[in-house]
Amino acid sequence: QLQLVESGGGLVQPGGSLRLSCSTSGFISDYTAIGWFRQAPGKEREGVSCISGDGSTIFYSDSVKGRFTISRDNAKNTVYLQMNSLNVEDTAVYYCAAASGPLYGTAWLGGYEYDYWGQGTQVTVSS
Repeated sequence: QLQLVESGGGLVQPGGSLRLSCSTSGFISDYTAIGWFRQAPGKEREGVSCISGDGSTIFYSDSVKGRFTISRDNAKNTVYLQMNSLNVEDTAVYYCAAASGPLYGTAWLGGYEYDYWGQGTQVTVSS
């Protein structure tokens, strides 16, 4: 069973940056996609970004487009999420997840088709 471990969360001031890492126990290319999701207290889980196993497909939610960048390092089996221009609305627990089956349309950022999940890392944006 694939294991994913997130790291890089923390406290940052508005306008600041963080880079999250998702280290996996398997080969990224073996999976349809690796995605980043977040959940703030009292809110539903939100898909933030995802990258396909071959790196050819990337999606961002409208709320982070232009501010966040997803990337991967196959040699390290790690997916990154560079987060810039953070604001208080970005405060949440961030999870990475892997999908092994096909993804279509909204499923890329829906989360429900993702099979394996990490434990999450807290990101707090506050002055």
